[in-house]
Amino acid sequence: MSETQHESVRLAPDPSPGLTKVGGDTPVVSPPARRRRRKGIGWPARLEIALMTGPTLIVFLSFVILPVAMAAYYGFFSWQGYGPAEDFVGFRNYLLIFEDSTFIDALRHNGIIVVLSLLLQGPAAILLALLLNRQMWGQTLIRVLVFIPYVIAEVVVGTGWSLMLHGEGVVNAVLEKIGLGWLQNDWLSDPKIAMWTLMGILTWKYIGFAVILFLAGLQGIPEELTEAAAIDGASYWQIQRRITLPLLGPTIRIWAFLSMIGALQLFDLVYIIWGQYVAATAGTSTMATYMVANGRNAGEYGYGNAVAVVLFFISLFAALLYQRFILRRDTEGAITGGRR
Repeated sequence: MSETQHESVRLAPDPSPGLTKVGGDTPVVSPPARRRRRKGIGWPARLEIALMTGPTLIVFLSFVILPVAMAAYYGFFSWQGYGPAEDFVGFRNYLLIFEDSTFIDALRHNGIIVVLSLLLQGPAAILLALLLNRQMWGQTLIRVLVFIPYVIAEVVVGTGWSLMLHGEGVVNAVLEKIGLGWLQNDWLSDPKIAMWTLMGILTWKYIGFAVILFLAGLQGIPEELTEAAAIDGASYWQIQRRITLPLLGPTIRIWAFLSMIGALQLFDLVYIIWGQYVAATAGTSTMATYMVANGRNAGEYGYGNAVAVVLFFISLFAALLYQRFILRRDTEGAITGGRR
């Protein structure tokens, strides 16, 4: 073959742009040199997103982020609530918080309330929801009666229970009338039972919310599963343990998250029933009542803002931990376009 023929063979184009010869005349498909780029979001779509999310972001930044930032700012000052904040004290307020044994006690009370709320309200609400999920006489009336305490204002609940539970209240009077006078006690001031009194009131107040939430979750469980298990010979409690409770898991976890955050931020019932002074001596004070007592009521608004920031970050840290280790299985399944 001549030199001219060799050159023509080298310069000859491939038979097709997507084929490559490997070791012989058999062509194989070669990958494209560059993937086609995805089209970006157009300006009409961006404008629509901005119009839809803009008002929400403005409200969130104005009423959540900005107050937290201002509280953190004033927490660095010794400020009495009026005039410009000029007496800069740095991290002194934040250090004093954790050096105060009263705040540590309040933090411990919040932790106890979180645990007892989950242990007392959760199982009781699940049992009531299973009971009310069955066809029975007066089912609707019982549901309404269980839910009524939740919709009553905290001020009404706190005032009513404080009147009934004090030393000369109706509870001790009823116990005396029915011959159980030996059970009479100072339900609000005795540190040994004051926390249990608070938990009883909280359970009575908020169990209705948990029951309604669990009933809504039970409606989403297919009846075919329980019917098939019953045909296979499973008992009622085996069906609840093996089928109902696992499928009710996401609802239970959401309720536990809401209950935990509410317990960490508990203020109104404790402040109404026990007040700022009795709560500390009775062992029912919380971080929120400590904040009001040592901040606004003491005229130390800078210190109170620092306590508010600490409470915010404790709640945020607990929420992130719960999200990371408990709610992750639920949120990952609900988000589209996630990891593959």
